[in-house]
Amino acid sequence: MSFLSMPAARHEGDSREEPRPRKTAATLTLERYLQDQATADDPNASGKPAFHTGRLPNSKLGGNHKPRLLLMGQRRSGKSSISSVVFHKMPPQETLFLESTARIQKESMHSFMDFQILDFPGQINFMDPTFDYEEIFGETGALIWVIDAQDEYLEAIARLNRTILNLQQSYPSINVEVFIHKVDGLSEDYKIDTYRDIVQRIQDELSDAGYENASVSFYQTSIYDHSIFEAFSKVIQKLIPQLPTLESLLNNLCSACRMEKAYLFDVLSKIYIATDTSPVDMPSYEICSDYIDVIVDISEIYGSEEPDKDDPGYGRANPDAESIISLQSGNYLYLKEINKYLALICITKEASAEQRGLIDNNVDVFQDALAKVFDMQR
Repeated sequence: MSFLSMPAARHEGDSREEPRPRKTAATLTLERYLQDQATADDPNASGKPAFHTGRLPNSKLGGNHKPRLLLMGQRRSGKSSISSVVFHKMPPQETLFLESTARIQKESMHSFMDFQILDFPGQINFMDPTFDYEEIFGETGALIWVIDAQDEYLEAIARLNRTILNLQQSYPSINVEVFIHKVDGLSEDYKIDTYRDIVQRIQDELSDAGYENASVSFYQTSIYDHSIFEAFSKVIQKLIPQLPTLESLLNNLCSACRMEKAYLFDVLSKIYIATDTSPVDMPSYEICSDYIDVIVDISEIYGSEEPDKDDPGYGRANPDAESIISLQSGNYLYLKEINKYLALICITKEASAEQRGLIDNNVDVFQDALAKVFDMQR
C-alpha cells in the first residue's frame, strides 16, 4: 500500500486552484514517523531563542537556529527513559512503565540552553534512501547512541559504526556520543570489561575504515544515579562556543576565593554548562546537583517569581537569592542565583564573615562578566 496519494486529474476549463507543491517522498517518509510536532518548535523558524548558545557545525541555513540532539540506538536500549528522566523529571522507577517508542519523538528544551531532542525508534532504518538525510542530520549538533550494556550489543555496535562511516562523508563535524547504558546492573569488574570491549570494537572498526580520529566519546550511564546528568553535561558543553571563556572565569573565581570547585548549573535540567578546569569529583557533583533540588523545592513552597518566557533579555537575578550550608565533611556549599536560569554552586572550606564578603564581591564581578559574555553573542 502506498503512503502517497495521487492528485485528482484536471479537466480543461477547471477553475479550481492550483494544487500545492507536492513534498518529496523522503520528506513525507520523515513526517510520517514524526509525532508531537505541534509541541515542538520548527528548527527553521525565524524567531530567535532568548539564550541560544549552541553551535551548529553543519548548518547550511545560517542564522541562530537551535541545535539538535539525536537519541539513537537499538530497541529497548533506554533512549526514552533517558529523555524522560533528564528533560521531564520523571522518577527513574516510573520509566519501567514507558511503552516502546514507535515514532520519532521531537521536542524542544526551553531553558538557558535552547535545543531540540529527537528520539528515534530502534526499528527505523534512517539510512534508507526514502528518508530525508539532510532533514535528519543537517542541523544536528550531537548524535547520542545508546547501547544497552546488559544486552547483546554486537548488532548495536555494527549499526553505530555504519552510521559513523556515513556521517563522516557528509557531516564529519557532528559529535558522536556513545552512552554505554544500564551499567548500574553490572558488577564493577564486569562493568569495566564491558566498557573496554565496546570501546575497543568501535575504535578498531573505525580505524580499519581509515577514520582513526573520528569524534567519538564514550560514557558509562544509568538513570538511577547522576551519571546520566554528568554525561549530558559533557555533551552540551561541546555545543557552547563560550565554554573556554566560562572555564577561565570560573578558574579565576576559584583562585581568588580559595574555592575547591565551582559549577555553573542550568537549574531546570540540572546540567552544568561549565565548571573550572580542576578534575570533576563525582561525589561533590552529586551533592551540588542534589542541592539544586533542595533549593527548587524550598522555592516552590515559599514562592518564587516565575521567569518571564517572553523576556528577551539576559535575565536579572534576585540579589537575595543565595544560600550557604555546611557539610559533615567540614566543607561549605555556596549557591548564588546568576540569572533566572543559571545558578553558581561552589565548594569551599571557609565560610567566615570575612570570607563571605570576599566571595560575595567576587561572585558579583563574575556575574557582571558573564552577562557581558552572553550579551556579545546576541
